[in-house]
Amino acid sequence: MAQGYETQSYEVIQNLEEGEIRFYPKVMMAKTSSQSGFSSLFKYISGNNTKRQKIAMTTPVHMDKNKGKGTMEFVLPKKFDIENTPLPLGSNVELYQAEAGYFIAFKFGGYTNTKKEKMVIDKGKEVLKNNNISYTDAPIVLVYNSPYAFFNRKNEILFPIDFEK
Repeated sequence: MAQGYETQSYEVIQNLEEGEIRFYPKVMMAKTSSQSGFSSLFKYISGNNTKRQKIAMTTPVHMDKNKGKGTMEFVLPKKFDIENTPLPLGSNVELYQAEAGYFIAFKFGGYTNTKKEKMVIDKGKEVLKNNNISYTDAPIVLVYNSPYAFFNRKNEILFPIDFEK
């Protein structure tokens, strides 16, 4: 739990230098472009969906700045699956079930910005290279705190990796 919100579950598989190898189970995600961003996703969880259902906020928020325009994604609470997730009424929110997989996470504090993200990504790539682990897609920025939380902020860079136990 971060700030009293449900947090996306994962299992820590191994600690590796400054990183943590994790297994993430399947989860439902709501996604929009960075341009539509927070307001579109917030409207969706506030009831702008086919069931007019309010959906609890969770952490972290996923931000992928690597694929063209970039995306922002909310993790939906564990109780939702492909069958019971209400569809968005707005055309700029997409739902999908993220597949289970292995990732390595690198933590950093404070407010996130491009400079910090690049520094953590570069360090992460070095750790992966030193440990002969390949990543399968671009890294993702995870933000755990509301913009109004000034202290003890938690962020992570998450690399999808090829990993076998």
